[in-house]
Amino acid sequence: MTDTPGIALVLGDQLGEGNPALAASDPSRDQVLMIETPGEAAHVRSHKQRIALFLSAMRHHAEGLRASGWSVDYVDLDAECASLSEGLIAAIHRHGAAIVRVAEPGEWRVLEALQNACHEAGVQLEVLSDPHFYVTKEEFASWAENRKSLVMEHFYRAARKRFGILVEDGNPAGGKWNFDPENRGTFGREGPQDLPDPMRFRPDEITETVLSDVARHFPDHPGQLEEFRWPVTRAQARRALKDFITHRLPRFGEFQDAMWRDEPFLYHSLVSSSLNLKLLDPRECVEAATEAWRKQEAPIQAVEGFVRQILGWREFIRGIYWLKMPDYARGNALDAGRPLPSFYWTGETEMQCLAQAIGQTLAHGYAHHIQRLMITGNFALLAGIEPAAVCDWYLAVYVDAVEWVELPNTLGMALHADGGVVGTKPYAASANYIRRMSNYCDNCGYRADRRTGKDACPFNFLYWDFLARHRDRFRGNRRMTFPMRNLDRLDEKELDGIRSAARTFLDKI
Repeated sequence: MTDTPGIALVLGDQLGEGNPALAASDPSRDQVLMIETPGEAAHVRSHKQRIALFLSAMRHHAEGLRASGWSVDYVDLDAECASLSEGLIAAIHRHGAAIVRVAEPGEWRVLEALQNACHEAGVQLEVLSDPHFYVTKEEFASWAENRKSLVMEHFYRAARKRFGILVEDGNPAGGKWNFDPENRGTFGREGPQDLPDPMRFRPDEITETVLSDVARHFPDHPGQLEEFRWPVTRAQARRALKDFITHRLPRFGEFQDAMWRDEPFLYHSLVSSSLNLKLLDPRECVEAATEAWRKQEAPIQAVEGFVRQILGWREFIRGIYWLKMPDYARGNALDAGRPLPSFYWTGETEMQCLAQAIGQTLAHGYAHHIQRLMITGNFALLAGIEPAAVCDWYLAVYVDAVEWVELPNTLGMALHADGGVVGTKPYAASANYIRRMSNYCDNCGYRADRRTGKDACPFNFLYWDFLARHRDRFRGNRRMTFPMRNLDRLDEKELDGIRSAARTFLDKI
């Protein structure tokens, strides 16, 4: 600590109690700075609910900081600050600050902008390690060093052992490290039964003002505000977590990959936005789930599946992002170049699975992981849509989207555009997967059991066309042996029909 006045910059996804920029600052001397800027909302054409969630959570957090004795310089939308950099430079001059402290940003672009702004203003920028995560960027880089491939399962098991989570005498609780095979249940013809409605948080005065501001400043952005339901404070986020643990975790594992028409939430936790805003700490989420298992209130397969999403995928994906950026964002290993279809912004398509997944996204700013991976992501993969456009869409439309988590999941897992860094094979699937895991196909005008013909499901002919286009690329991939063998069984006449159907369809969209 010095006597030089400084700025503790709190970004919109850094709203936790353990922000290191605050811990390194003195409320009697230093100034907290929070900035709303239209430029951040328009960097990608963000969903109205995504903007509203960030801004409402920020304004509530600012009120809490003031109540705790901090002086908060809060720059709101009406100040018409063009960019984060512009707002920071102005604040540096306004307060005579000689140093800016900030927790590690979740986006390479933001970190670079802050570095450039502080350099231009002639002040020191201190970027502090974020204690929110189990594993630091440096620790992940050390784990990844000299490995031929980066496999999430290997990282996840090492993390379980290191932190003693679902481990008994060095062995995995329940006898297995991964219960994924038990987490692929379907609802059957009767559909989900006695489905609990997740907790909904009614907008208070601050949130109502935010919703009005968003409607006024961003009238042409996608999405709807009427169904805004998200927790915007730590207290609300903790209630949402408790609600999930009590009412939906016990059945989450079995049905976490299932989908059902007009049921956007099912048994999912809906806490990812709170985690990514830092309203919740991952440790409290993992502890709440494992405690439910210890009390025999939730089965091991449900708890392990939830823990794997947080301690496994979430930490692994963040590590990949910071290990591979900035070049990672330009990945296009499959040379995909088609423009993003307009129905991604409207949901207006005859394919019921896409209409459902996109429609609920526009209504709620939410879709669960299988809808993102195996519906919207799978279609973009099979159709060869340009990766940057798809990544921008995912970053724009989901309330929980922050680039460190969105980019590797989209570019790597959904699109295989990183050439196999995140996943050893593309997550390509035909209509058969969608028909098995949902009832989306029941009222669709396309036939999930046909590869060609006027009523053939586009996922079918696009799937086989995708495999044919990349036959040479995937021939040597042992995890692609089975689909490659099936491709080889198609005669040339049928394959020509598939290629023709794919071209005709893609030209129309």
